[in-house]
Amino acid sequence: MGKTLLSIGHGFSAQGLAKLLIPKGWRVIGTTRSEEKAKRLATTGIEPLIWPGTELPIEDVTHLLTSVAPKEGDPVLAEHRDQIASAKHLEWVGYLSTTGVYGDHDGGWVDETSALTPATKRGRARVDAEAEWQTLGLPLHIFRLAGIYGPGRGPFAKVRNGTARRIIKKGQVFSRCHVDDIAQVLEASIEKPNPGAIYNICDDDPAPPQDVLAYAAELLGLPLPPAVDFETAEMTPMARSFYAESKRVRNDRIKDELGVRLLHPTYRDGLQALLSEEDAQDRK
Repeated sequence: MGKTLLSIGHGFSAQGLAKLLIPKGWRVIGTTRSEEKAKRLATTGIEPLIWPGTELPIEDVTHLLTSVAPKEGDPVLAEHRDQIASAKHLEWVGYLSTTGVYGDHDGGWVDETSALTPATKRGRARVDAEAEWQTLGLPLHIFRLAGIYGPGRGPFAKVRNGTARRIIKKGQVFSRCHVDDIAQVLEASIEKPNPGAIYNICDDDPAPPQDVLAYAAELLGLPLPPAVDFETAEMTPMARSFYAESKRVRNDRIKDELGVRLLHPTYRDGLQALLSEEDAQDRK
């Protein structure tokens, strides 16, 4: 039987993995909510499946990845717990979580053994969802992702159109990860399964958010975005909640256990690569 991945909630990160697997002969089934997105996925070699609303072909796949965010509990297990729990033929199961499970550490370092003390409702829901998946007795691998960026998801658009602001909160620092590095970590784990393992996926250079915007402006040759104090900044509740947590995330385990060498070890490397990709597309 060939290798088949069922990717539930086939979004940005999972699409990065599919780009690595499909050229190697994998069959990838990706769920999405809309017919329009299904058509787009099909153009990339994905077999699209509208979900929720259809049965999941768990029995026909060798590998399972879920990227679906929890609400009141995990939506995938709410509908398919028994089917998934009985799928003992699965060779690898991946759950995409978030470094938000660690909560606020005042800029201090965390690793995969750190206590789970989430500071937000989203973080608490992720802790519960991780625990729910861990009860199933499957070859589960949990990946805690830092702030994700990549093609079409970087700071350049806001810097170019003048809407970027450098929100200044003293001591605030975030870890980040480029989507290409998420993809290569997932592939490395598939090639070297370690059921029960938990991996942080982030780069080597946690940094204040204002530094990232400043560097993006420098690369573009545009003026430095204005600085705004966090306390008085107009922000959505969602955006403000991200600033409730400040921490630096360690990534030694993906290197030591999986042999991963980051493609974009700092946000500077990542932003330079994104801009080079944009320039190459423009020249086509």
